[in-house]
Amino acid sequence: MTLKIDINDGAGVAPYEQVRAQISEQARAGVLPVGYRLPTVRGLAESLGLAANTVAKAYRALESDGVIETRGRNGTFVASAGSAAEREAASAARAYAERVRRLGLAEGAALDAVRDALRAAYGDRG
Repeated sequence: MTLKIDINDGAGVAPYEQVRAQISEQARAGVLPVGYRLPTVRGLAESLGLAANTVAKAYRALESDGVIETRGRNGTFVASAGSAAEREAASAARAYAERVRRLGLAEGAALDAVRDALRAAYGDRG
């Protein structure tokens, strides 16, 4: 198993977001198993032809999402993120549901808003 990241300059998506999304997807799909040691920020940046700050930003976002964990001088590893990410998503969904209910939105309108937001975030794959 090897980390594989392809940066598409013409994708209209920031390089750090491409790095973040690809590592996250590979971790969630099990391509990068829990405990897999990721390259250093500098090492990955050099291999991708990116600035170290770009990769560092992606790693910070991944760590914030619970996908990876940094163990000081020992390196950065894929965390057991699936359940943490799912808990975070469920919490966000509950907060959203409570908020739209307080606003008086009908369930259908609330679902439409979620679908629109997901299409915007993931791209319209419909």
